[in-house]
Amino acid sequence: MPEAAATNTTVTDTAVTDTTWQLPSTPRSAPHARQLLRTQLTDWQIVGEVAETAELLLSELITNSLKHACTPPGRELGLRLATYDGLLRVEVADADDRRPLPRHATPGDEGGRGLTLIQALAERWGFCPRQHGTGKATWAELALPR
Repeated sequence: MPEAAATNTTVTDTAVTDTTWQLPSTPRSAPHARQLLRTQLTDWQIVGEVAETAELLLSELITNSLKHACTPPGRELGLRLATYDGLLRVEVADADDRRPLPRHATPGDEGGRGLTLIQALAERWGFCPRQHGTGKATWAELALPR
């Protein structure tokens, strides 16, 4: 599936508004995912620090999936944004069942700080089995302004 043809679904009910996309498991999907997030948050009128932090969290989540998930060829990444109970959830799903674990990076390490950064910036973060498929979804939540 080409980058520009991401599959999108939006669901709204009284408690949850959410939208999802399927993206190829390639490095080019990271900037595309950030653009999708910016557009969706603008539509939802979520701006400022929450939007900027959400973009950073998404960057870390998608990079973690692209770098560390053992994803079979042809499998896609799932991207989900949801608002509920005063929270914004940013979620990336991949086809790898392994649990994401923060690493202890040394000062000289080039990487290894993504999940530590997510822990520091998010209200909560975690992972769960991937809905409708193999793998897991890793997510982070931010409080929405009142």
